[in-house]
Amino acid sequence: MEGMSEIDFEKLAEIELRKDEAENADLEESQVSFAAVSNGDAEISPTHPYYDVARHNILHLVGDDNLGRKVIAFSCCRLPPSYQLNHRRLLEYLKYALDQYVENDYTVVYFHYGLNSKNKPSLNWLQSAYKEFDRKYKKNLKALYIVHPTNFIKIIWNIFKPLISHKFGKKVIYLNYLSDLRDHLKYDQLKIPQEVIRHDENLRTKQKKKPLTTVKIPPPRPPLPTQQFGVSLQYLKAKNKGELIPPVMKHTVSYLKRKGLKAEGLFRRSASIQSIKEIQKLYNQGVESSLRVMNCREIVHGLPEQNYAVLKFLICFLHMVSQESIFNKMTGSNLACVFGLNLIWSPKGTPSFSTLVPINIFIGLLIDFYATIFSSRSVPGEQLP
Repeated sequence: MEGMSEIDFEKLAEIELRKDEAENADLEESQVSFAAVSNGDAEISPTHPYYDVARHNILHLVGDDNLGRKVIAFSCCRLPPSYQLNHRRLLEYLKYALDQYVENDYTVVYFHYGLNSKNKPSLNWLQSAYKEFDRKYKKNLKALYIVHPTNFIKIIWNIFKPLISHKFGKKVIYLNYLSDLRDHLKYDQLKIPQEVIRHDENLRTKQKKKPLTTVKIPPPRPPLPTQQFGVSLQYLKAKNKGELIPPVMKHTVSYLKRKGLKAEGLFRRSASIQSIKEIQKLYNQGVESSLRVMNCREIVHGLPEQNYAVLKFLICFLHMVSQESIFNKMTGSNLACVFGLNLIWSPKGTPSFSTLVPINIFIGLLIDFYATIFSSRSVPGEQLP
């Protein structure tokens, strides 16, 4: 790609788009007929300041991701031919629409299917758009999902690569099929254009895979007795002695009443993904109950003196590692997955999958609650890292 001019890139991008059009020729007729009867999912008032752009429903709010952040979708199949759309107005509209969400963490889903040689913006427009979407827009963007990427995307990426920071580049996630979105978003909330759904089914047929509608999804695992997330309010009431308010809500509100009411910008920013996942995991496992930690301490304190000293030395170090997880990404649970089977051996040979979970939970508790579990017993000559 080195040595290519902007004009060369533009020509190469045009070639790739025409290839995409040729490959998807079998869907073109259905796309046109659909566009003729529907411009989107929502009615736009003629008084909207950007009615000329907004009426196409190119950009729309589609729900939340798995961490409760707003999801905004951009659908290329709804872009009209370039002669029918002022691309400068399109850029102004995109900024106007995103301004409603960028103060909080948000996610964008880009449906690439439908971009063609007739409706694609120019390379100059893309460059000016990237520059105008400054730090205000990029800072709180937590993920950009590009669905159904093609070689055209690779070319555009090569053009912008020198301008894109490594930090922003890590937010870009490529997804080949719509079903891949299920791992990241509340899929049932998405309002996916019918053209995109048909294209996805066509891709699966070409790859000799079953259509999305016939894919068998395995039944969900039964919840843990202490499960707090992903279960109904009725389940929580039954498991918490008839309490109407879920424990996590009571604990959070209680803490905020004591320490957070005067915090500037309260609720404006969400916590990191890692922190949220860790808190959810801890609540789901019940470690809010001191009983489980106390049981771990009793087990550990029953070890012979040298075994205890060696274990304490190692867990102390692993606890130090976990305290820097914001940098090294090794939380207590991640470390437990690495060290669990090395510290607890099964007398019956290789452990089964069912025993891996409690082993890792146990070691994770030792790491996360090191001070509580190990502080009350010391042995002569013991050393700590």
